[in-house]
Amino acid sequence: MKKILRQTLKGIAMSTAFAVMTIYSHAQTDMDALMMAKNNFCTGFMYGNSSWKNYWEGTLKRDNPNLGSVSSQMIGIMGNYGIKDNLNILFSVPYFNNKASAGTLIGRHGIQDLTLTVKWMPIETTIGKADFAVYALGSYSMPLTNYVKDYLPLSIGLGSKNVMARLMADYQLGNFFTTASAAVFSRSNVTIDRTAYYTTRMHYTDQVEMPNMANLNFRTGYRSGKGYAEAIVDIMQTNGGFDISRNNMPFLSNQMNATRIGLGFKYNFGKVEGLSAVGNAMYTVAGRNMGQATSISAGVFYILDFTKSSNNKTDSDEKK
Repeated sequence: MKKILRQTLKGIAMSTAFAVMTIYSHAQTDMDALMMAKNNFCTGFMYGNSSWKNYWEGTLKRDNPNLGSVSSQMIGIMGNYGIKDNLNILFSVPYFNNKASAGTLIGRHGIQDLTLTVKWMPIETTIGKADFAVYALGSYSMPLTNYVKDYLPLSIGLGSKNVMARLMADYQLGNFFTTASAAVFSRSNVTIDRTAYYTTRMHYTDQVEMPNMANLNFRTGYRSGKGYAEAIVDIMQTNGGFDISRNNMPFLSNQMNATRIGLGFKYNFGKVEGLSAVGNAMYTVAGRNMGQATSISAGVFYILDFTKSSNNKTDSDEKK
């Protein structure tokens, strides 16, 4: 079967905050249909840039001269370890630098959230001439620093603790594949630095109840031992929240919906075993209380094969 491969990480860790305008704080490798082989550890760095000028204030698309263009740069370290061929553990830690090109808002930067993910492939089978696999994923994320949450659109994160559950299916015929997944995100309350705030009514508390989220992701393309190229459609839906009021700043518990399309790739360098380059580009085509962002990312990853190290040590002991 082709699902268990010595793969690199793919994607970019990005904030759900209004400033970043891409989806969730996790590496996109949790949404691809590849598994890290047992005792293999893949790690590396990603760089990403996301920017927008136009945004949706509720359903009204507009710009804001007091913001100009809002941009976010990210540098992240990520890793994926194969406990078994069908069971992986992943992590990601991103650093963000957000700023606006106009107005008086001071930019924000710092380490954002730690995300830990368990990825399990319980089903891998053949249907005719095609390979078919089912994956179940669970993740937990939490802030690593006490960054300011109530400062959208320039805060580096929303500050909630999140639990995610995802179900994914992959179908590959020859070198052509289609992957579809659906996820739900449960988010904790967030504590802000004021004792009252207004949404659609007054709240006399420092606790913000965060609406949960859902995500649908579709990807299709060409996959081989040298890597893959894919087209992506990603849909985020906030289950609740409220719209940004006219000419007001966004708030943590706003409804934030987005539909994005994009392209992704991975290339394995044949001359250096275990070394790969990855990248993607995404564009927001529709949204609600979101920026119409263009996002690009690229990274380099390397696989450490601890199975080989163990085998070499055993061979050496036998020779002694």
